[in-house]
Amino acid sequence: MLTIFGTIALDTTKTSKKTVKRIMGGAATYASLSSSKYTPTNIIGIIGYDFPQEYRAILDRHVNTKGIIVKDNEKTFHYDSSFDSTLTVRTANKTELNVIENFEPFVPEEFIDSKYIFLANNDPVQNKKMQRLFSDPEFVVCDTIEYWINNNYDQVIDMIKDVNGIIIDSQEARLLTHEYNLLKCAKKIKEFGPELIIIKKGENGSILFYEDIISVCPAIPIENVVDPTGAGDCYAGGFLGYLSKKGKINTRTIREAAIYGNIMGSFAIEDFGPNQIINISCNDIEKRLKFYKEILMV
Repeated sequence: MLTIFGTIALDTTKTSKKTVKRIMGGAATYASLSSSKYTPTNIIGIIGYDFPQEYRAILDRHVNTKGIIVKDNEKTFHYDSSFDSTLTVRTANKTELNVIENFEPFVPEEFIDSKYIFLANNDPVQNKKMQRLFSDPEFVVCDTIEYWINNNYDQVIDMIKDVNGIIIDSQEARLLTHEYNLLKCAKKIKEFGPELIIIKKGENGSILFYEDIISVCPAIPIENVVDPTGAGDCYAGGFLGYLSKKGKINTRTIREAAIYGNIMGSFAIEDFGPNQIINISCNDIEKRLKFYKEILMV
């Protein structure tokens, strides 16, 4: 069983070609919809009275939403951001924490025995509290972002020490370790405790470090990039969803999971919000896997 804890948001996203307002977003949303293509997925998060019923219905169809709390007197977390013309530089315009500001972690009883856990880019103190609420998880992976590294550095390190793996953006890995070379970043992060480190490099793919192996995973080339929002979370969802489906952790399944993570990230960028992730089929995933293997010549 896989459980994902993170934000469920209403996003406003602006690109040079289009602006979409208050569409469904958030790390837990993207990750859980992605992982649900591989394995039954539980989602834990909080929403406000303004979260549209149509969005809730989508989540209800694809994941187990018994871990979603609704606050009738507060608004949903809202993130407003803009991308430059290259869609590689993102600027935060406004962040409204709303319901997540004072959220206390809660795990429904039927989720407690989850073996796979993804702690998205939440407050690291919240993530640690959440992890302790599960009975005996086998594989816990976390994420973090610049905000928490800058403002809660010690707590971020404490969180990383307690997990099996971390999936982190390259710039945040550098910020966290005070190193620039990504091999040095990974080595330093491994010293904190996790056996698995995945460093995401956006359009340049990712690097996986596990036990004694280093595996470079090129990004899947996509001609029509629309919105990069959520690609990293979809990567994490695909990665953990595949591992949960296989039910075992070893070098082979970790490497395979990284490929499926890349596939889900590539779908995410083809439309605004999680629309593409919601609509793809298993056949679409296998077609993209075939295309990816042809590129890699494997």
